Amino acid sequence: MRVFKFLSFLTVAVLVVACNFTEEIFLDDNGSGKINIHFNGDELMAAMGSMGTDSTSLEEKIDTTLVFRDLLEERKDSIAQLPVEEQEKLKKLEPFTMHMVMDSETQKMSFDMYSEFKNVNEVNDAFNAFQDASSIGPSSNNDAAGQKPPQMPTEVVYDFNGNTFSRTVKILDETLFEKSLDSLQSAEMFLSSSTYTFKYHFPRRIKATSAEGATFSMDGKTMIYEVNFLNMMKNPTAIDFTVELEKK
Repeated sequence: MRVFKFLSFLTVAVLVVACNFTEEIFLDDNGSGKINIHFNGDELMAAMGSMGTDSTSLEEKIDTTLVFRDLLEERKDSIAQLPVEEQEKLKKLEPFTMHMVMDSETQKMSFDMYSEFKNVNEVNDAFNAFQDASSIGPSSNNDAAGQKPPQMPTEVVYDFNGNTFSRTVKILDETLFEKSLDSLQSAEMFLSSSTYTFKYHFPRRIKATSAEGATFSMDGKTMIYEVNFLNMMKNPTAIDFTVELEKK
């Protein structure tokens, strides 16, 4: 299935081509809502040919939706052969759906990975889940058990207590984190122009935020905070922020 080929290619390509991500959350007063992570791959699409991608792969237009809950159910037997830790990582993809669009003629490529939630405190790290998505693609022998989700050294934690929202990053493995920094060195030139944008919609007006440089919508309920992608990868805890809302 070609969508898996592009998912696998994407995880490598984002390290050698300037990329732009948008993490968008719609939050209700009771803590429920939806989250979407959007990847604009237009520059990637333009560069795919020069990166050695099979030209025949670029001819087919793709506009498809992948429901991970259904896919994991379909491959449950082979996934059951994985170690428990790997199964748990794949389980985190279950709430997500991915919409993929690719058109070589117009040089358009976009990925949207989204999920609804009942409590934002229980939301999985959308960006890590986005990277994990390629791991369920078929291996050379078409056996999902041959695929392992990459181990992520960080974890994002969302919290909302009714008046204050926070997004914080925890470094789970310092050694693995340092290795990930080493792997970024060869791609710094490309990633230095990449961006990661937080676009959060709240149920009430925003009173204050610790996100320096953030902008707001006219009604004061939406915050837009753009950061340098490379800086975020190098120092993820520096992007921690809180948002205080006006009381009801």
